[in-house]
Amino acid sequence: MIHRLRPAMFFGCLALLATPLAGCDTSPRPPNDTGICYQYVTAAGGKAHFNVLQQNTKTLEACAGALEAMRLKFLGLGGNQTSITGAYQSKFIFVEQDGIFTADTLKGSAYLALVRTDDGRLAQPGAVRR
Repeated sequence: MIHRLRPAMFFGCLALLATPLAGCDTSPRPPNDTGICYQYVTAAGGKAHFNVLQQNTKTLEACAGALEAMRLKFLGLGGNQTSITGAYQSKFIFVEQDGIFTADTLKGSAYLALVRTDDGRLAQPGAVRR
């Protein structure tokens, strides 16, 4: 007699197999503190550290703007770091020259949150026609 594995059983078994593997992930997790915008840095020895950049931050976009302002200030002081990583309410924020990206994990897939306009400002994707 041939038994067929129902889809619900298959995905349930798959979830059980994936759970132990998720426990092996040692990458840093962004803080989940409400309204606090962080800058993420890797200290000597590879230890992750989250510096409070701004409190009472209302949105991820506002945190991204604060990180962008910090990036521009560093560049204005003669720095050469063109990208900065931050965190806001359990999301990583990647401030790049191309725009602002966000992801759940440090090395996971990131999606575009804000794009740069022709004059360098930040806007929501689709708001600017090229």
